[in-house]
Amino acid sequence: MASNWSLCGVCDNRQRTKSSVVWCSECDEGLCEDCKEHHRIFKETKNHETVSIVDYKKLHTEVLQTAQVCKLHNEKYELYCREHDCPCCKKCVKSHNDFADNVKRLSANRKENLNSLKDKKREIEAEIKQTRTKINHHLDKLQDYLIKELMTVEQKEINKIEKLLTSLKKKEKEITEIQQNLASIKQHASELQIFLTMKDIEKDIAVGENFIQSITASDIINQVNVSCQINKSLQQISASVQKFGEIHVSYDSCDFTIQKRKNRQAQIMVALPARNIDNLTLTLHKRINTGLPYIRGCSMLTGDRTVFSSEEHKIRVFNSDGSKDFEISKNGLAFDVVFIGDDYIAVTSGEGIKIRIIDLNKHKLKKSFTVNTSNYGVVYKDGHLIYCAREKGLKMISLNDNSITNVDNNNLPYYAYVTTFGDKLFYTNFGNDSVTCCDYHGNMIWTFSDTRVLSSPLGISVDNDGCVFVVGYDTQNVVVISPDGQRCRQLLSRDDGLKRPHVLHSDTSSNKLLVANAANDAFLYEVR
Repeated sequence: MASNWSLCGVCDNRQRTKSSVVWCSECDEGLCEDCKEHHRIFKETKNHETVSIVDYKKLHTEVLQTAQVCKLHNEKYELYCREHDCPCCKKCVKSHNDFADNVKRLSANRKENLNSLKDKKREIEAEIKQTRTKINHHLDKLQDYLIKELMTVEQKEINKIEKLLTSLKKKEKEITEIQQNLASIKQHASELQIFLTMKDIEKDIAVGENFIQSITASDIINQVNVSCQINKSLQQISASVQKFGEIHVSYDSCDFTIQKRKNRQAQIMVALPARNIDNLTLTLHKRINTGLPYIRGCSMLTGDRTVFSSEEHKIRVFNSDGSKDFEISKNGLAFDVVFIGDDYIAVTSGEGIKIRIIDLNKHKLKKSFTVNTSNYGVVYKDGHLIYCAREKGLKMISLNDNSITNVDNNNLPYYAYVTTFGDKLFYTNFGNDSVTCCDYHGNMIWTFSDTRVLSSPLGISVDNDGCVFVVGYDTQNVVVISPDGQRCRQLLSRDDGLKRPHVLHSDTSSNKLLVANAANDAFLYEVR
């Protein structure tokens, strides 16, 4: 608050009481007639402008109560911080420098944690695959042993049956010879010869009957059946083993320490407040004429560049000044587009079954994945692409090994879009005018639906504070939803040039929001 403007500040410091006749805003005090003259000729104050007390008293009360001295350090304000929207004294500026250094160090610390998470993920993936390989190897060995045992049993029984068949064939041959001899004897031999021969034949037949009886009395002619009883432990695997394993998250105390000045209050002054949907402001940075019809995807690239995808099989990249850089076409169907780092983008194909990776430096296709489902809206997260697969719900493909995981099985319409923030996923469903937040297991956290402000939601993106930006195609607007899904606020409308808007992208590194109409116009906003 300003000093007592009715009394001369200089005289008051000298234990005198004189009424002030002018006010110096630089010195933040009133001056009597004598002190006014001294003030006018002193080297340090001769350029200060003064105003009569009569005129000064006419100022609004809020202006009179505006402090010009830092409450924390009791020093005069000398600078104004646009970033934090507050005046600063010299000590505040030093605190700002400390704050900036802490931000850099904290960013480096978090990036290091990101890298360690990625390394740990690779280790766990390798461990999972190694475990699976060991299990497969062990089961292969058990299978081979069982099959060999089956072959041994089969061969043993075959040998027994074939041996019996050989004996029976021999006996059959002997009987045939006897029958042939008997016919010849009856024709040519005398009755005595026939009698003696028949006696010999009867002996042979008796031997044969004994042979048959011995066979029938033994177990050699039992019906041989082979069966297999699979180990119950193996049979119960599918029922008893419901998970390959479990992923656990633990938190260790961070070794990061804030560099503090002796006066801790200086840091309290420059603390950054979290944004919410009520204090968000958008400032138009530039307007881009894409020259494209049927725009279905957009994304911010490095260097303030932008990229747009069109269902006309075109990918078009624009420079930071809004001029066209280059275009890629004839690479197949194109729907949504997302930047995946290292100057690569991923492009979905809508009703197609492929997702393509494009090299922005070489302006050509690098590789493609066959996902065997339709793929519409897409978002990139830690080496994975999460995409909308219509009736198959949300799916996730690893860019490392092309493995595909089911995330959410809810039936989605075409033109569904998805984004991510932390451990949450957000997706739109224009069929029932809803926006849904879920976790990576598909468990719903909240659903937002209010056709009065948001109808036919399409493109979706999230900023650093978890505020959810959504395009309303039928309402022709952009709405921001609070992180808890309970409140919303319209940010842009037809008055801002939106005409059938389709997609948007919030760039968390630059605090900018890219919004694209279904045809031609796109808008880049700075978000505060």
